[in-house]
Amino acid sequence: IACTVVLAYSGGLDTSCILVWLKEQGYDVITFLANIGQDEDFKAAQKKAESLGAKKVFIEDLRSEFVEDFIWPTVQANAVYEDRYLLGTAVARPCIGRRQVEIARREGAQFVSHGATGKGNDQIRFELTCYALYPEVKIIAPWRIPEFYNRFRGRKDLMEYAQKHGIPVPVTPRAPWSMDANLMHISYESGILENPKSHAPADLYQMTKNPEDSPNAPDVLEIEFRNGVPVKVTNEKEGKSKDSPLEIFSYLNEIGGNHGVGRIDIVENRFIGMKSRGIYETPGGTILLKAHLDIETFTMDKEVRRIKQGLGIKFSELVYNGFWYSPECDFVRHCIAKSQDNVEGKVQLSVFKGQVYILGRESPKSLYNEELVSMDVQGDYDPCDASGFIRINAVRLKIMSIYHQFTCKDCEDTHQSLSV
Repeated sequence: IACTVVLAYSGGLDTSCILVWLKEQGYDVITFLANIGQDEDFKAAQKKAESLGAKKVFIEDLRSEFVEDFIWPTVQANAVYEDRYLLGTAVARPCIGRRQVEIARREGAQFVSHGATGKGNDQIRFELTCYALYPEVKIIAPWRIPEFYNRFRGRKDLMEYAQKHGIPVPVTPRAPWSMDANLMHISYESGILENPKSHAPADLYQMTKNPEDSPNAPDVLEIEFRNGVPVKVTNEKEGKSKDSPLEIFSYLNEIGGNHGVGRIDIVENRFIGMKSRGIYETPGGTILLKAHLDIETFTMDKEVRRIKQGLGIKFSELVYNGFWYSPECDFVRHCIAKSQDNVEGKVQLSVFKGQVYILGRESPKSLYNEELVSMDVQGDYDPCDASGFIRINAVRLKIMSIYHQFTCKDCEDTHQSLSV
């Protein structure tokens, strides 16, 4: 009796070849293609999988749950990996993997498979998700199986295999880089981009305009937050509003993309121990990061926010490394969500020529006291209260200065004794 495997399928050359190869190994193959906002001909992909012998084909629209269950927690966390990367690919993998596991359990499949390479982060993200949600599952990772990667050493071998087995091959020339797209972002890497000195070609970007070519007038938006997530966005000039999670995020992508917002070109540290160069477009996510940072600072206690900032960094690392479903990530997510109880209000901002400019904010839960902070109104504040803060910190700095002098003297004495 043939074993059943659920393959995370894209419809591209790699996973189409993997589908046929798995059948050659004796498996019944169920393909699963997730719609998470990428530009894809899903009907054509379904027909292709069926023609190649897939036992069943599942195409699932996960866009709404991607936004609500995965993107919104990253907004609450101000999640940024290594200070720059907004985690667009990393946060999509646990969304896809969760549904892949649901299908595998429902269909009684003992195996799952994916087309992630043996050098990247995605293999870890997919597999840790599967093991966390389906501990007894077995994973087939072809690009880590010697019989597979020794047989297919490059695109030329895949093309020859495809032609031999009747797999439709791409008719348009392949871009000299790889691309991964979803609702949150598009990432570009490998090929000509592997040389970190090489500049990105002008025609690489698909989600954002060149800021130089963007409109000469800004879009002014008001974003309303509740519990740290956006609940409404309004274009002040057009009077247009969006209030469902998917519509809000899609609209911010549209506005941000039109103004060239959210482009970065970075070298990052992969979990598996190598540095890689990646180029990313994250227009909507970049707008939300700026707006959320602003309303959070406006409404959150200083010491709570200091702790929460550390949790946000930890959360970003856990998500990047594939630990979304780990107990520690679950704990951190719950702590961050609790910190957002009072993060409520509206932020007005301008989107223009690749930048996001904060214009103003308001909140019924603001911790800002205009009378207290005013230089023109005395209010309840006694200026002498500042003396206590100064005295405490002055003592600390004097102690550190004395310690520093002793340390420097010790270093000099040690250096002189070594010289003798």
